[in-house]
Amino acid sequence: MHKYIILPMLIMISFNSAYSQDTLQEIKVQSSTKSLRKSMRVTTNTTVMTSKELLKAACCNLAESFETNPSIDVNFSDALTGTKQIKMLGLTSPYLMITEENIPSVRGASQAYGLSFTPGTWVESIQITKGAGSVVNGFESISGQINTELIKPAGDIPFYLNIYGSTDSRFELNTHFNKRISDKWSTSLFFHNNVRVSENDMNNDGFLDNPLGRQYNILNRWQYTDAERGLVSFINVRYLNDEKQTGQLEFDPDRDRLTTNYWGSEINTERFDASTKIGYVFQDMPYQSIGFQNAFSSHKQDSYFGLNQYNIDHKSFYSNLIFNSIISNTMHKFASGINFTYDNYDELVAIPGIDRDFERTDTSLGAFFEYTYDNTDNFSLVAGGRVDTHNRLGVFFTPRVHLRYNPWNRAVVRASAGRGKRSANIFAENQNLFASSRIFNILNSSGEIYGLDPEIAWNYGVSFNQGFDLFGKRADVGLDFYRTDFQNQAIVDLFQGPQQVSIYNLKGDSYANSLQVEFNYELAHHLNLRTAYKYYDIGTDYLSGEFQRPLQAKHRVFANLEFETHIKDNGSQWKFDFTYNWMGKQQLPSTFGNPVEDQLGEFSPSFSLMNAQITRTFSSVFELYVGAENIGNYKQDKAILGANDPFGSNFDTSVIYAPVFGQMYYAGIRFKIK
Repeated sequence: MHKYIILPMLIMISFNSAYSQDTLQEIKVQSSTKSLRKSMRVTTNTTVMTSKELLKAACCNLAESFETNPSIDVNFSDALTGTKQIKMLGLTSPYLMITEENIPSVRGASQAYGLSFTPGTWVESIQITKGAGSVVNGFESISGQINTELIKPAGDIPFYLNIYGSTDSRFELNTHFNKRISDKWSTSLFFHNNVRVSENDMNNDGFLDNPLGRQYNILNRWQYTDAERGLVSFINVRYLNDEKQTGQLEFDPDRDRLTTNYWGSEINTERFDASTKIGYVFQDMPYQSIGFQNAFSSHKQDSYFGLNQYNIDHKSFYSNLIFNSIISNTMHKFASGINFTYDNYDELVAIPGIDRDFERTDTSLGAFFEYTYDNTDNFSLVAGGRVDTHNRLGVFFTPRVHLRYNPWNRAVVRASAGRGKRSANIFAENQNLFASSRIFNILNSSGEIYGLDPEIAWNYGVSFNQGFDLFGKRADVGLDFYRTDFQNQAIVDLFQGPQQVSIYNLKGDSYANSLQVEFNYELAHHLNLRTAYKYYDIGTDYLSGEFQRPLQAKHRVFANLEFETHIKDNGSQWKFDFTYNWMGKQQLPSTFGNPVEDQLGEFSPSFSLMNAQITRTFSSVFELYVGAENIGNYKQDKAILGANDPFGSNFDTSVIYAPVFGQMYYAGIRFKIK
């Protein structure tokens, strides 16, 4: 991904008065910066979320960092775990490439819960790219890429503290320690701990609305910088332990685990990550550089859902060597290199219809070349391709192209097209279905992954953005349209009946059309409005007919209003933020065949959600924030089907289209030592 940085504009001008040689005057010109940024000069359709944007909401982890972003849809995956799932262009996160400092991160075993493993306070910025991503990062991206940049040791403050608590009994502690060891070495230690210890059942169905749990998360980062020699390097070591317990209020895991006394679930995850990055810029050729990335992860999850069991042990290694240079002059640049990926999966799946171990090893070796042309004025092009050889997917070619054109002042037109290919980890990606009594049936065709063939899709998109002045204030409008066409897809079919789920290769057409219209306006000084309308047309040919993608609103409306007071000399300031989301009706999986009391309609009702936060900054080192989510207290009716008989054939916690908990209030403090 091509990153860009826009520094906050702070100009200090000191000069001697023309009228008096004895008086020194200072003029300070300040301009507030946008927390969501889109450059007119970047080729890809990329939005940068700064740390300022992340502070507008609770942002306890990466999954909760997109509530104020119109490009990302945030939904709950089930009625029990409280896990939030993100979607882009109407497609779920497995079709997104999610990277951490351009190293693939949330993939494989971590697809279901991995976004909750990165605390929001660790994040420096997030780059969101719509459409097929860069070939430099791999072949799996289909609908887009989300890259997270963590806080760098060389630029971090010595100490940071964040304490958070909410009415859903979640409490968090985040501490950052940073030290400059020498002129070249800096190190940071990040510690995160969250717990939820109280039982909540706001809808009175006898089940916990949010899981009890605890997470420990520790990251140690080292940075080496030698500007004279053109060297920079990062070393990361990280350990995570995450435990969740959910189910009926009376459930006691020591007594009731894997019995029919009471229905309960535990999801325990232990993860270790280590990565290194080294970059070298040639001293006599500053336009030429070489980078080498390596990352290892070990992810072990032991879990059960009632009587269903799912354990997965995933070990992964990723290596990427990148060479950047120019062709003739700096208008013509290229990146080339090779990367290697190793994944070993060991899964125990004991669910209705399937009771066996699945073990496989995936390896891939790829070479890529990406050419960039930029006339430094109004046109740029990024065209790339890669060839990969994969022990299960074979040898294949992945092309991708991005175009940018500025037809007139403050306007930009972009277009992109690209192909993606991936192995669907059907169990890790659909764990929300395990908390049900559905019988699983894989209709295989002798494919290489669980008997299925790899998923292949093409993505095409165009976008237009125009900035202008309205009544003397800044405004801009944006329009983008993207289409994803699947050549093959691992279909998870919930339309054949509420007691079963069938998984099979695509037999017909599957597509996703996404239209987004944005209007952003500076209503007054320090008062900004951000709005968006999104339309999704997502259809798939299932064995029982063509249906809309379930649990996906066809129409969505988003609005965000932010206001900040002027920063006083002592650093004090007030910040206000309000976000509104309206979700249209959603196609629901089939519940016909259940008893009447456990049936839902064909579509969900439409509803609205409102969140707000107030931040009081007392100085440059201390601030207090309070907020509320789901202010209107909207809760889904019948969040759990068959709740009265959780071991019966009608039990299902996966049909979730709206919040379960209702109103939630929170407060926290942030303290810094600079």
